[in-house]
Amino acid sequence: MTEVVFVGTSDAFGAGGRRQAAVLVRMPGGTVLLDCGMTTGTGMNALGIAREEIDAILISHFHADHFGGIPQFLLATLYEDRRRRPLRIAGPPGVEARVRAASAALGHPIVDAERSHPLAFDELPTRGEAEIGPVHVTSFATRHQPDAMPHGLSIRNGSEKVVYTGDTGWFEGLPRFASGAQLFVCECTQLVRGYDFHLSHEELVEHKGAFDCGRIVLTHLGTDTASRRGKLAFETADDGMVIRV
Repeated sequence: MTEVVFVGTSDAFGAGGRRQAAVLVRMPGGTVLLDCGMTTGTGMNALGIAREEIDAILISHFHADHFGGIPQFLLATLYEDRRRRPLRIAGPPGVEARVRAASAALGHPIVDAERSHPLAFDELPTRGEAEIGPVHVTSFATRHQPDAMPHGLSIRNGSEKVVYTGDTGWFEGLPRFASGAQLFVCECTQLVRGYDFHLSHEELVEHKGAFDCGRIVLTHLGTDTASRRGKLAFETADDGMVIRV
């Protein structure tokens, strides 16, 4: 059985007082974290989730509300946890350079000689496949600001499959990537069409019949979508929500 914990479900601006993007997925054999926004450490602490549990962090793209929490996460594994188990960080091409640069810019550079645990970086090519920790990962390009290297993530362990969009506007291939998933975690920043690089509830309703998957749960909710939780055509996530699939 797969268990999914929504650590953070807001847009980049913390709409509704919620935390930024982070979704914990426990699958047979291990645990991965999908994105790690700047509020992830606070969220994990509030939910009683130990950093030590996480085998790998998978990054959808290089915006701060999706990977800005990694420098503090790594600092805590060293000084709080004295971690010994390996940790892998995977993301779009250039992931190692981006994480190292962010850590240095925030005042906590990654010094490999001081690390208490092995740290490995894996690049996920567009439409490529890789074994990352306990999961098989397929990445796919999404419609978001190109300089952030946006990718969605499909993760599998045996027959269990979870698909996560990261940030994206509508593109015709999206339903195909969600096909066959027991759980499709889809961003929905906007209530109606507006900014081209984020999905709206209006668009998802129009294309609802195109999705051939199990449970669809909306996340990355902006102010308008968050205010309509429980009144939309799809289920919506909230911080701390737990789903078993």
